[in-house]
Amino acid sequence: MIPTLAQVCEKAMTLPCAPVLMPKIMRVLQKEDASIAEFEEVIRMDPALAAGTLRLANSAYFSGGGSSADNLEEAIQRLGQREIYRLAALALTGRWMTTPVEGFRWGVGDFCRFSLITALAAEYLAQQTEAIEPQVAYAAGLIHEIGKLALAYSCMEYFGAIRAKQEADNTTWLAAEQSILGYTHAEVGAALLKRWNFPASLIAVAQYNPPTLESPKESLVLLSHIHVAKFIATSMGAGVGEEGFLFELNQPLMAAGGFTPEMIEAAMPEVFDRATRLLQDKLTHGSLSF
Repeated sequence: MIPTLAQVCEKAMTLPCAPVLMPKIMRVLQKEDASIAEFEEVIRMDPALAAGTLRLANSAYFSGGGSSADNLEEAIQRLGQREIYRLAALALTGRWMTTPVEGFRWGVGDFCRFSLITALAAEYLAQQTEAIEPQVAYAAGLIHEIGKLALAYSCMEYFGAIRAKQEADNTTWLAAEQSILGYTHAEVGAALLKRWNFPASLIAVAQYNPPTLESPKESLVLLSHIHVAKFIATSMGAGVGEEGFLFELNQPLMAAGGFTPEMIEAAMPEVFDRATRLLQDKLTHGSLSF
């Protein structure tokens, strides 16, 4: 029986992070003069841990009913070293990302790889446009497709039917998901982020995926940055799932965000350089360790 959207979310309520990050986190914790920047350098490498950090920082206990933390620097500052350690330990002991997930035909490390490259691209674009905070763009790039991970983990036995529907009807992957499951990975991602009390700006990135000019006006600038960042990451090809190459660049949205073909062309080698420096020989394949 196909699980409901709520059941998919329940199964994915504790997203794990890469176990190999724990030694780095512990070394930072052992430094008496460890800075927020050092914590961020480690945490930002893993989409699941970054998502968990933001989720905890925006919980009722830590937010105190105040403003939402929409970037890692603010979240780490709010949580403090002790809670960062607790979060990492809990996430690492309950990890399920190492379980083979076949839904999108990802190779080992592909989900994390594509998320990281999208985040790097979004960060770079934000630095160039100065229209949004680069840290917010990076966080949005990391979590914009977190619903895919949850869906693949909970519903991978239905992906054959989704694939067949998409090919038979020559439709979008999202439309095929909707037809077979009754919901899409974008809905799953938005529902998860809402449960975790993420800021509305980041929920919108998951929910309006792919975005259009009809998306909420207050989110269009961030959405356009993530959309273009995803195009750059997809063009590089690293970590792209089987449905990823169905991606189409929304030209009107790109223009509304102030992006030109020349800007995107200039961004590609810069993002490639950043991704290569971060991932090195793991840029295109292989398990990731940092």
